Amino acid sequence: MPAQEDDPDASSRVLAMIPARMGSQRLTRKNLRELGGVPLAARAIDKCHAAGVFDGVWLNSEDLAFRPLAEAHGAAFHRRPAELGGHAATSEQFVAEFLRAHPCAWVFQVHSIAPLLTAGEVAGFVRAAVASPHDAVVSYIPDQIECALDGRPVNFTFAEKTNSQELRPVQRITWSITGWRRAAFLAAADAGRCATWAGDVGFLPVGPVSGHVIKTADDLAIAEALLPLTRGGG
Repeated sequence: MPAQEDDPDASSRVLAMIPARMGSQRLTRKNLRELGGVPLAARAIDKCHAAGVFDGVWLNSEDLAFRPLAEAHGAAFHRRPAELGGHAATSEQFVAEFLRAHPCAWVFQVHSIAPLLTAGEVAGFVRAAVASPHDAVVSYIPDQIECALDGRPVNFTFAEKTNSQELRPVQRITWSITGWRRAAFLAAADAGRCATWAGDVGFLPVGPVSGHVIKTADDLAIAEALLPLTRGGG
């Protein structure tokens, strides 16, 4: 069951929080779109339950239309203020608002729009993060290919051609899953600092398709094509 405000063990809880804003500029009602016949938001809830590492799974939205879906899939529903559901609202704002309402040790944001992240990857990520000394843990895909920024080499040199297997992998952040210690996040937020990168920041890898994010109809079509490649169909 989800942690309650008067639960003396709430401060040690590990929570999953799935953001599900109703509005979307590029793909309308994105979080309710189906992948493999299952709405993206429902797929994320089911994945968090299957991971078996959370003390509570919450769907976080400004729109009450998500409440029946959350309850049907065994998740709690957190209604954020309407102003935190618009395009101008930042993830820091709605994560902080959620954390102020729900005492816990850690919260893990599991994005419904990254549906190819598997339950096994979620479980491994959470266990590694909680056991780490970090305050914030971010998912990334290791890209072992030449990368440049503003025309300048990042992990290679113009002085020679290096075989790709000898390159240092670049950590391409995916945001498929992100974890924060509640205390560190809120301390930074309350002090007016950037909370996303507060404290000791760590990086954990996920699989090569797990960072595929659905923002457009084409992205959804690609996910449908990739879904059979994930373990157990995602």
